[in-house]
Formats: sequence, C-alpha cells, structure tokens
Amino acid sequence: MVDIKFIRENPDKVKEGVQKKGIKIDIDKILDLDEKRREYIKEVEDLRAKQNKLGKKEGDELRSSSRFANARVIKEAQRLKSQIKELTPKLEKIEKELDILLMEVPNLPADNVPVGKDDRDNIVLREWGEKPKFNFKPKDYLEIAEKLDLIDTKRAAKAVGTRFGYLKKESVSLEFALISLAFDTLTKQGFIPVIPPVMLKSEMARGMGYIEQADREDAYYLPKDDLYLVGTSEQSIGVMHADEVFTEKDLPRRYAGFSTCFRREAGSYGKDTRGIMRVHQFDKVEMFSFCHPEKSKEEHQFLLSMEEKLMQSLRVPYRVIQMCTADIAFPQAAKYDIEAWMPGQNQYRETHSTSTCTDFQARRLNVRYKNKSGKLDFVHTLNGTAFAIGRMLIAIIENYQQKDGSVVVPGALQKYLKFKVIK
Repeated sequence: MVDIKFIRENPDKVKEGVQKKGIKIDIDKILDLDEKRREYIKEVEDLRAKQNKLGKKEGDELRSSSRFANARVIKEAQRLKSQIKELTPKLEKIEKELDILLMEVPNLPADNVPVGKDDRDNIVLREWGEKPKFNFKPKDYLEIAEKLDLIDTKRAAKAVGTRFGYLKKESVSLEFALISLAFDTLTKQGFIPVIPPVMLKSEMARGMGYIEQADREDAYYLPKDDLYLVGTSEQSIGVMHADEVFTEKDLPRRYAGFSTCFRREAGSYGKDTRGIMRVHQFDKVEMFSFCHPEKSKEEHQFLLSMEEKLMQSLRVPYRVIQMCTADIAFPQAAKYDIEAWMPGQNQYRETHSTSTCTDFQARRLNVRYKNKSGKLDFVHTLNGTAFAIGRMLIAIIENYQQKDGSVVVPGALQKYLKFKVIK
C-alpha cells in the first residue's frame, strides 16, 4: 500500500497520481480518518499514562497504609479504565475503515511515466529486427497450425468452452524447448528456478494488489476454499517472503518461475475470440525480483534487457513500448511492453511486459531488508515475462512460416528438439 505518512505529507501528489491512473478513491476521507485515528490514539495514550501514574501513586499509598488504599485513587483508576474501554472500539472501528480505504489506493505512477487516457498514449521507444519478407501472402497462425494439427480450439470449445485450446504434436515440443531456453538463459544470470503453487490464499492475493478495482473481475476464485487461481506465477512467487527480512547482501533475489496461469479475460469481450492469443488458461515463464530500493530503476532495465535478449535469440522482430498512466495496473509504478511482429496479422502484438511495483507490494506483505547499519526498510518488487508460451508459439509460426505451409524452427530452439521443420 501507499505509506499513510506519504499521503499525509503529499496529498496533492497522491490525488494527482490516482487521477492519472483513472481510479476513483476519496483521499480527503482517508486523511480525515487518519486525523481522527491519531486523535483517538493520543487520547488512549494520555489515559494510559495517567493510569500508570495513578498506579504508582496507589502503590505508594498502599505501602504507607497497611489496611487500605485511598478510596479516591481507586475510584479515579476505575474511571480511567472505563474511558479507555469506551474509546478502544471506536479506535478499532476507525482503524479498520482506514485500512480498507488504504488498500484501495493504487501505487502511484513514476514521474517518468507518460500521462495518457488509453493505449493510444503509449510511447514506442525502439524497434528491433527486420520484418520477414515473403514471396507469398503470409497466413494467420491459426490457419497454419490447424493444417499442421498443432492447435485444436474446436475440440477445446466442445470440452471446456471458448478461449481454450489443445496444443498437439510438435507444438508441445516447442513449448518445452521455449521453457528450456528461458531457464538456461536466466539461471546463468543468477535467477533461482521455481515451480510455484497456482493457488493463493485471499490475503496473499490481496497483498500482491491484483484483486482490487478491475483486477478483481479477472481472477478465478474458489469461495469454498477461499483461494484464488494465479493469473501469473509472479503472484505466488511474490508472496514467498511475506513477513520475512532479507539482509542487504541477499539483494537482488531473482526468481524464474514456470506455471499455468488463469484469467477470466474480463473486459476483453469480442477481442481475440479465435485461437490462443487471449485464453483463460496458458503457460508462462516469469521473472521476479526482490531488490534494494536504490537499485530499483536499474533492476527494471535489467529485466527488460533479459526479455529483449530472449526475443533476439529467437530472431523475432519486436518493438519496446513505454506504457502510459492509464495502461499500468493497480500495483504498478511503471511498465514496459514488448510487442512481436506478426506478419500473418500484419501488426505488432504484445508478448512480454515488465513492471516495477516499488515498495507497494512489499508494504502489504511486510517484506523488508536490513541495511548495514541495522535499519529495516521495505524492498522493491519487480516482475517480467520471460516467455508467455502461447503467444510465442504464435510469433514463431507466423514469422517462420514457409510457402508450402511448413514452419522452420528458430535456431536457438533446435538444440532442444529432434526436428528443424514442422511439416
């Protein structure tokens, strides 16, 4: 969450940041509750101080009299106890209401994030790679994949419903090759491989900040068990160190996680309803980093560089996008996307994202580090896509398609496979 002290000292900056993200939250109400809470705390503390002083006085009088304590002192002690008992539930009510509202305040966008109303205000930072040139009209990935019997969405629709697909034959081998390439690349950079759970306790999901506002509608929830299915493995990796303290030399702590992910795709009605571009279940390799606050910006650029390294190893043309304030999620302070060129669709499509959440998630989950002087502070958390498998299969099929309908395997993946061409 955003630190209440920061909100108290920078109300205008907080209001501006919230407005830029397009989220409605009453900051003035938060400040009013905070003021009332502090007033109640002071009252209770003053009464307890009087209690302690009175207790000392009562002890002195008891020692000076072997038979009884002063009746007036006892009566005053009872009055103070009654006042504290009356104030305590009022304080607890205020604190509960304040905590609920604070959890609804999004992370504020970083100062360098472009202000915008929608994705049209995102900024293209750079492009990489030469778009493939074909001596034939390139086909859409699904047309190719269905003829090669690599993807079957029709039977998936029969079995489960829309926005699902069966991966078959060589596409399955390609998935495992992509996973191997990602882990081979990332472990050389010190990432710790992990296969995390795909379910989260509700308080942990809330700690990651992905069930507030609109994100709540995109999550699958199991009410009987009070568990959420993860939308990406970063969510279950990020909570690994809840209520723990790193030493400064432990940072950055980087993880590479593989998991199946689940999303309702709320708000995407009518978008990408065919194929496997936007589905309810998909596999993904995700990067996650706990880092020192002073290294946060540097770490964000590092995660982006790893995404680009993986894309360049596959030689898939792409562009890097800086996301505007309206296009970053509730817990994020800044975000970059990578969009791969899809010749069969004649457009760029998102395949990667990397975000910094600063200390927002760490505060909610109480993940801290101890510096050399022994002081405790919150770490920063960052995440980034290594490979979203379905979307990378799409990019490979479309960029490596041949005139005869076959697909050449990218050189970087061939060492993991027994074939070089899918036909």
